[in-house]
Amino acid sequence: MRLFDGGRAPNPRRTRIFLAEKGIEVPLEPVDMGKLEHRSDAMASRNPLRRLPVLELGDGTVITESIAICRYFEALHPEPPLFGSTPLEIATIEMWNRRLELGLYGAVAAAFRHTHPAMAEWEVPQVPAWGEANRAKAGDFLKIFDAHLADHRFAAGDEYSVADITGLVAIDFMKPARIELPAELVNVARWYGEVAARPSARA
Repeated sequence: MRLFDGGRAPNPRRTRIFLAEKGIEVPLEPVDMGKLEHRSDAMASRNPLRRLPVLELGDGTVITESIAICRYFEALHPEPPLFGSTPLEIATIEMWNRRLELGLYGAVAAAFRHTHPAMAEWEVPQVPAWGEANRAKAGDFLKIFDAHLADHRFAAGDEYSVADITGLVAIDFMKPARIELPAELVNVARWYGEVAARPSARA
């Protein structure tokens, strides 16, 4: 088994944080995204989308998409349960993970990909107006998230989950996307301080 990893890119990092929370060690195969190694024929043979991370099992089976990889390891190692244990927990975590993916993570990614000069050769065509629109979308979602966190310690309730990993990575991705966290969102700031302080955040 080996995990083809893309360093500080958001999706590979999301998977590494999950594995760190689980205490699972998987051999990493570094892929230099700056040199476009993720677009090589070798990577395309494993993932035709040419994206990371990619998990290759011992028998050659390949799993792609960060959350799919996380679900695979959750099934193998159910403790601690980062996708929930009861039907209600599972549904609530899924709900907030999707909300954070669509409302924040995706919006921040679009802002970065469509406005950052370094992405001009990656995102063809770049549509700056779409990037700017997504900055506003991210801000709108953060207000909703802040209101939710007024009554909840973590994204999906009282326990840390994969939804917190998605949110943490999205917030950290705001810096290269040139999106500021509004100072008045004190609940998001409190939550972020706690999840960013976990040892897994450095994975």
